[in-house]
Amino acid sequence: MLTRLKISGFKNLVDVDARFGPFTCVAGPNGVGKSNLFDAILFLSALTDRTLTEAAMEVRDESQRTGDVQSIFHRVADTHAPEVRFDADMILPPTGADDLGQPVEASITLVRYVLRLGWRAEDSPHREAGPVEVLEESLSPLRLGDASQHLLFPASKDWRQSVLAGRRTSEFISTESQGPQRLVRLHQDGRSGRVFTRAAASLPRTLLSTVQAGEYPTAMLARREMQSWRKLHLESSALRRPDDFTAPTRMGADGSHLPATLYHLALRTATSANGKPDEAKVRRVYASVANRIAELIDEVREVTVDRDETKGRFTLHVQTRDETIHPARALSDGTLRFLALAVLESDRQAGGLLCFEEPENGIHPRRIPAMVRLLQEIATDTESPCDENNPLRQVIINTHSPAVVLQVPEDTLMMAELVEGLRVIQMDGIECDLRFRQLQFSSLEGTWRASKVEGQRITGRANLLAYLSPTAAERFPRPTRRRVMDREDLQLLITMPSGA
Repeated sequence: MLTRLKISGFKNLVDVDARFGPFTCVAGPNGVGKSNLFDAILFLSALTDRTLTEAAMEVRDESQRTGDVQSIFHRVADTHAPEVRFDADMILPPTGADDLGQPVEASITLVRYVLRLGWRAEDSPHREAGPVEVLEESLSPLRLGDASQHLLFPASKDWRQSVLAGRRTSEFISTESQGPQRLVRLHQDGRSGRVFTRAAASLPRTLLSTVQAGEYPTAMLARREMQSWRKLHLESSALRRPDDFTAPTRMGADGSHLPATLYHLALRTATSANGKPDEAKVRRVYASVANRIAELIDEVREVTVDRDETKGRFTLHVQTRDETIHPARALSDGTLRFLALAVLESDRQAGGLLCFEEPENGIHPRRIPAMVRLLQEIATDTESPCDENNPLRQVIINTHSPAVVLQVPEDTLMMAELVEGLRVIQMDGIECDLRFRQLQFSSLEGTWRASKVEGQRITGRANLLAYLSPTAAERFPRPTRRRVMDREDLQLLITMPSGA
């Protein structure tokens, strides 16, 4: 779980310090750079498997194109920032498996990963390693006694105790200077043991990405955590496709392999002690997903996966109230999206961080409150201990939709806005001021970010005016947590009933 991300020098993110809870909604108008936050998260995730150059080439530039490595560095006019820095605070899973399938256990589950990258000079002797170089890399433990300073969002004592464990005082990865050289060191978890050392200047990738075996269990689990950060981009064509029997058993980021995912989810849940599936339990899994969808779409009565032995294919079917059976290819985009999220919510083995851009796309405005509730329910419930029924999952969405903003809990909202920044550079020996627009995040007064984060920007009412006249939403019971639209200081500005 990503609890804090500090970014400086990445695209238009300069001196950004963002705090996250289990569910976060980032709202702002088009063009401010909301997606750059997702790009930063996905860039860090890509670095766990790819070289610096490969990961940078996957990042979209201002024209939504990939392939320009230097586009990750903040640019003002024709001048690029010389470096980019990330500080990521994370809660790690306590156990996992290395690349050889062997079990590993973290020495501590609360850590900070720091990565500083620079643009390599063209005449550098290490240019063959790529145009981007590692200037600093570290993975450090955070004292569990200081957890209240790091985990600021509301959470029960039971939840905190279930996710925070271990003890460690020394770094797992460190960077040290040795004369003109910078050395990056990978330390074993024990008090003694082999230290893996490499010169930073010649590294084509991060040292964290090289950890494959259980000799470095905490670093291995930090890599696993960052590998689990992904962006959902549900595509109708992928959601409609049937699956071969050999298809992956986990849904892809585009929604592919939905039939295989649901089939194997039911199989895992329903397998009895003798190793054979209990058909009654299989039907209950399908019924559970169907009931979840029926809360959102009245017409849905039954969801099943047809196993065609002749073609070796799984096909997803939905039966409506008139008893008509529809294959996935005949379902609407909105129904398919709901179905994918309902399966994701039901899959207790699917953990990690999900970034979801504009979840309102393809959804009727009357269904948006239900969509928001479902997304929140995918995230971990911090009122209950983390276990197999309450996995450590996190959801971050971005939106410009008033219908979404007014439905999210008020303490989950981060408003994205452009503010003026200043950079001083040397041109022909003269100091010059370069002014630019940078992305910053604010929160509502009275929420945990506003009260606990030092220097937190407060969202002005003027910034909320564009979100206060949403399309009328379907009435639902008032949730237990106060939403943005329930705030007393906004009621007179809202043109719809507060109980909507």
